[in-house]
Amino acid sequence: MAEAASPIPFERRGPVGWLTLDRPARRNAIDAATHLAWREALTAVEADRAIRALVITGAGGAFCSGQDLAERRDMLAEGEVDLQASLVENYSPLIRRLIALPMPVIAAVGGVAAGAGMGLVLAADIVLAGASARFQLPFVKVGLGPDCGLSWTLARQVGLNRALALLLTGDAFDADEAFAWGLVSRVCPDEALVAEAEALAARLARGPRAAIAAIKRRVREAADQTLDEALAAEAIMQGELGLDPDYREAVTAFTSKREPRFR
Repeated sequence: MAEAASPIPFERRGPVGWLTLDRPARRNAIDAATHLAWREALTAVEADRAIRALVITGAGGAFCSGQDLAERRDMLAEGEVDLQASLVENYSPLIRRLIALPMPVIAAVGGVAAGAGMGLVLAADIVLAGASARFQLPFVKVGLGPDCGLSWTLARQVGLNRALALLLTGDAFDADEAFAWGLVSRVCPDEALVAEAEALAARLARGPRAAIAAIKRRVREAADQTLDEALAAEAIMQGELGLDPDYREAVTAFTSKREPRFR
């Protein structure tokens, strides 16, 4: 019997890793098999030192519609569902691992991103959206509150009042609104989304690995620090990066009027 295809196939294109959510019939909704695939895919990404940027996207005209409610329906038919265990064992570790990746993570969003799919979007470092992308936080519509870190990430992106409005109504919004609110870095034509993601990922992959990882950590950690704490942490960061060979290469390249060749 042939082995079933992974719902998140992993591909490396040179220094760029690609993770594609691939359950198009369910608009790439997340089920138990998808959670297992996420763990396997992230383990592969973490172990591959050749990967210098990561793109997450979806197949079949959708990014990710969130938790597969058909699976939840079947589970409820058999008894109670332990949602706390599902978060602790699956969703929360997924978001932590994505945010902790040292390489830049790009979400290329085409079609719908809803619920847990929005958690994936906000765990990325840079978000590109096709013009027809639609976003939604529909937790309240199924009698639940936000998860996948959205009670923490959303307000930091759009502000407290707008976060509450989006979560309390569960209303959908489009790519232009997401861009205006700071959830999306760039909106591009649907047919150009993959090419835009490829070009950006290739550019970032040529950057200084240690500096990129440090920038990611510093910006996220600073959100919960005072100015004095951030200034002190920046001094430590710069001291460490100043000893990295990429700093010497960058200064030499700048003064020689050439492009740097980072390790």
